Amino acid sequence: MKTIANQPTNKLIGNPGAFFQKQGALLALVLLIIFASIKYDNFLTSLNIMNILKQNSMIGIVAIGMTFVILMKGIDLSVGSLLALGGVMAATLSPYGIFAAVLVPILITTLLGCINGWIIAKLRMEPFIVTLAMMIGVRGFIYAFTEEKTISVVPEQKQFFLDLGNGAFIGIPNPVWIFVIILGLASFILHQTKFGRNVYAIGGNEDATRLMGIRVDRMKIMVYALSGALAGFTGIILAGRLGGAAQPVAGNMWELDAIAAVVIGGTLLVGGRGGVFGTFVGVMLLGVVLNVINLQGTLDSWWQPVIRGTFLLAIVIIQAQLMNQKSVFIKKKTD
Repeated sequence: MKTIANQPTNKLIGNPGAFFQKQGALLALVLLIIFASIKYDNFLTSLNIMNILKQNSMIGIVAIGMTFVILMKGIDLSVGSLLALGGVMAATLSPYGIFAAVLVPILITTLLGCINGWIIAKLRMEPFIVTLAMMIGVRGFIYAFTEEKTISVVPEQKQFFLDLGNGAFIGIPNPVWIFVIILGLASFILHQTKFGRNVYAIGGNEDATRLMGIRVDRMKIMVYALSGALAGFTGIILAGRLGGAAQPVAGNMWELDAIAAVVIGGTLLVGGRGGVFGTFVGVMLLGVVLNVINLQGTLDSWWQPVIRGTFLLAIVIIQAQLMNQKSVFIKKKTD
């Protein structure tokens, strides 16, 4: 009876930390929106809101794939390079039709994601090292292949790319629709399917998951393949956003933006806890911060990465403190 009576108190004690981890980014986003709405007259205009959504939808798609990876206690530093590869391959293959220009680049980046996952799973190598090597290698290939020049889509296929990256449906940009659809599918997969439950289980305790008979290695390969596929698809959308042209420098540092959005959204770097809704909030929070900087007009654009880095460092420190507090609480309770 004593244990039962103490449970509400314990839950109340743990609530502030749990609330911050789960809803802290959402609270910060709401407060920032209120502040920006009061300070800047044109912040809540439909044009500005659509601009924020459109500018951040593509990094959001990449961040969704990163969410799956981080939930499994991994990391994928290659997504920026795979994004650029997807765009370059799409423009290169555009003379052979839309089917080849869209499907083949996604297949290539998916395969490279599989290679990441296979090396990590089968050779037991650290995800940081494996994906860093893939990032450097793919980016170097892109520079050599394009000779550091922009590759344009052929005129016959240009309209498709323009519609994909710059078109709109009922006033909402197509990249935003794509982001929302992928977000919904990812949420369904994580919370309503066996695949999603396995992702959380592996991130929570990989050894225990193996003992349960779950094929952990295959799951890792599939998750990194998913990350690669979403990165490649985003590169195709970005090529359309840039007027039907693929740039070899596209996606540079996007991997860090994606990681920042995922972590700020409450997904723990130690795996097993978080979700794509938090990632959406993290993406929007970073997007609104940058929009406020632009509206202010007196801050140099170089402050943007400073703010992103500060946000990320603060969240990681807070997450570490929350995990330490939880460990101490569990130890005391056990003792």
